[in-house]
Amino acid sequence: MLAYLSKRLLMMVPLLVGISLITFVVIHLAPGSPVDVAEMNPKASAQARENLKQLYGLDKPLHVQYASWLKRLALLDFGNSYTDGRPVTDAIAARLPVTVTINILQLMGAFIIAMPIGILSAVRRNSLFDKSSTVFVFLGFSMPSFWLGLMLMILFGVKLGWLPISGIQSMDVYSMGPLERLWDWLRHILLIVFIGAFGSLAGVSRYIRSNMLEVVKQDYIRTARAKGLPENAVIYKHALRNAMMPVITILGLSVPALIGGSVILEYLFAVPGMGQLFWQAVTSRDYPLIMGDLVIGAGLTLLGNMLADISYAAVDPRVKLS
Repeated sequence: MLAYLSKRLLMMVPLLVGISLITFVVIHLAPGSPVDVAEMNPKASAQARENLKQLYGLDKPLHVQYASWLKRLALLDFGNSYTDGRPVTDAIAARLPVTVTINILQLMGAFIIAMPIGILSAVRRNSLFDKSSTVFVFLGFSMPSFWLGLMLMILFGVKLGWLPISGIQSMDVYSMGPLERLWDWLRHILLIVFIGAFGSLAGVSRYIRSNMLEVVKQDYIRTARAKGLPENAVIYKHALRNAMMPVITILGLSVPALIGGSVILEYLFAVPGMGQLFWQAVTSRDYPLIMGDLVIGAGLTLLGNMLADISYAAVDPRVKLS
C-alpha cells in the first residue's frame, strides 16, 4: 500500500505541472488583462499603464512569467492578488471555511436522501415509487440551479419573507447570543444548501439505482436468497456493498467541489466563499488568484481520484492495488 501511495503521489507532480502550464497559457491568451482597469480610465496615461505592466511582470515573455510563478509555487507561494495586494493564500484561507461548510452540508444532504431513493427504486422496480422518484430526479437533472435559486428567493425571501436571500449573516449578528447566531446562520445558508443538494441527489440516486439493478441480478444474490437469508440482509449487506463502487467515484470527484464551491450559487446568494472569489478574480483578470484557485482545484481532483482508488479496495476485496 505504501509503495502504491508513493507512486501515485510522484505521478501527481508532473500532472500538476502540466495542468498549471496549460492553465497559465490559457488565462493569459484570454481577452483582457489586469491593466484594463487603468485603460478604461481616460486620465490614465500610457506611462501609467506601462508601469502597471512592469509592476505585475506582464512585460516579460510568457515563459519567463511561468517560470517565475512555478518557482514561487515550489515554495507554496501563490503570489499576491492584483486587486488588493493580499497574499493569495490569505485570500483563499479567508473564504475557505464558508465554502467547505456549505458544500459538506450539501453533500451530506444529497447522499442521505439519494441512497434510500436509489435503493428502493431498484428493489421496487417499475413500482409507483420508482416511477415517481424517476420523475422527481429528472426534474433535478433538468432544472438549472440559478433558475431554482431565483424562484426560491422570490418565494421564501420576497413573497413570504421567511428567509434572507443574501450573505451568511445579518448585519446585527454581533448583538445576538450564540444560539441566535447559529439560527441566523442556518437561515442564511438553508436555500443554497437545499439547491446544491437537490441538484446532486438526482445524479447520485440514479447511479445507485442503475448499479443496484445490475447487482441484484448476479448469481451470488440468488444464492443468498436461496439460502433463506432475510431480504434486508441480501440487499443491504451483500448487494449494496458491491453497488457502492460508482458512489465512491462520485465522492472522489466531489473533493474539488468542497473547496472550489459553486460559482453560480455563491454569486447569486452573495455568499463570501471560494466560488464568488473565483468569479471576482476572473472578472478582474487577477492572474495569481485565478492560478491559485485552479491549481488547488486540480490538485484536489488528482487527490480525490487517488482516494477513490484506495476506497475501492476497502469496499471490494477483489480490487488489488499494484
